[in-house]
Amino acid sequence: MAQDRRSRLRAPEAVRDLEPAYFAMVMATGIISVDTRTMGLNVPSAVLLWVGIAGYAVLLALSGWRLLGCRAEMARDLGDPAKAFGFFTFVAATNLLGTRIALDGHLGIAAVFFVVGALCWLVMAYLVPWASVLRREGLRDLARANGTWFVWVVGGQSVAILAATLEHAGAGPRDALALFAVAIWSVSMWLYLLVGVVVAFRLMLFQMDPGELTPPYWVAMGANAISVVAAARIAGMREAPAAEVVHDFALHVGVLFWSFATWVFVALLLAGWWRHVRRGVPLRYGPGLWSLVFPLGTYAAASHGLGAATGLGLVTAFGDVEVWFGLLAWVLTFCAMVVYLTRAFTRPRAGREGPTRP
Repeated sequence: MAQDRRSRLRAPEAVRDLEPAYFAMVMATGIISVDTRTMGLNVPSAVLLWVGIAGYAVLLALSGWRLLGCRAEMARDLGDPAKAFGFFTFVAATNLLGTRIALDGHLGIAAVFFVVGALCWLVMAYLVPWASVLRREGLRDLARANGTWFVWVVGGQSVAILAATLEHAGAGPRDALALFAVAIWSVSMWLYLLVGVVVAFRLMLFQMDPGELTPPYWVAMGANAISVVAAARIAGMREAPAAEVVHDFALHVGVLFWSFATWVFVALLLAGWWRHVRRGVPLRYGPGLWSLVFPLGTYAAASHGLGAATGLGLVTAFGDVEVWFGLLAWVLTFCAMVVYLTRAFTRPRAGREGPTRP
C-alpha cells in the first residue's frame, strides 16, 4: 500500500521539480532535424521532427500542470538568476519546431508557432530579467549568472529565424515579417554583447568551482551560432525593403560571428577537458546536457546558411561535418535520458525512496 502511494506521488514530485530549461531537449532536436533535412537525410529528419513534437507536447502539458498546481515552485525558479533564463528554452523550442515545420510547407501551423513564440519572447524578454535580476541585489545576483543567460539571446534569434523563414515562403505580410525579423535579430545581437559582458564579469570576479562549469555554458556558442543562422536567413529576404537595407551588413556580421563561434567551440572543448579530465568531474545526464547538443546543431546550421549565402564552400563543409557530431551527440544524450527516466520511474519498485526529477 505504501509503495502504491509513493508511486502515485511520484508524478507530482516530478512536475514540481521540473527544470525550466528542459525545453532545451526540443531545441536541440529541432535544430538537428533542420540540419539533417539540409543534408538530404529526410528519414532521420522526419523522425527527429516527430520526437521533437512529442517532447514538446509532453513538456507543455507538464509545464501547464506545474503552472496550475505548483505556482510557488515556478515563481521560485523565475526569481532565481541561475534558473530563470531557462524559461526561454520554451521560446526557442517553439520557433525552431515552427521553422522545421515551415520547411515542409505547413505554413499555417508554422505561423501559429511563430505567434506563440514571438509573443512569449516579447513578454519574457522584460519579465524574466526583471523578476530574477533587476529587482534584486546586484553583485549577489551576478555570482549566480551562468550560461543559461545566453538562452535569452537564443530565444530572440529563433523568433527572427522563423519570421524570416515565413517571409521567404511568402506567408503573411512579407514586409512586416521582414522588418520584425531584422528588428529582433538586431536586439538579440545587442543582448548577446550584454550577456557576454555579464557572464565574463562573473567568471572574473567570482571563483568558479569545476562543478559549476556546466554544459549550459555551451549555449554561449549556440547563441553565437544561431545569430549567424538568423543573419543568413535575413540576407536571403532580398525582396523585402528591411532586408535590402541590412543585406550586406548581415553577411558581414555573420562572418564575424561564425569565426568567433569557431573560436569559442575550441575554448569550450578545452574547458570541458579541464573539468572532466583534469578535475575529474563526471559527466552525468541532466537537462543541461541538451545545452551541449544544441550548439553543435546550430553551428552546423550556421555553417550551411552562411556558406550558401556567401558562396564560401569551405564554410559549408564545416557544416557537413558538424551535422554528424551533432547527430551523434543527440543519440547519446537521448539514450542517456531514456535510461535516466527509466531508473527514476522504476525506483519505487526497488524499494528506494525520495523525489526525482523528470
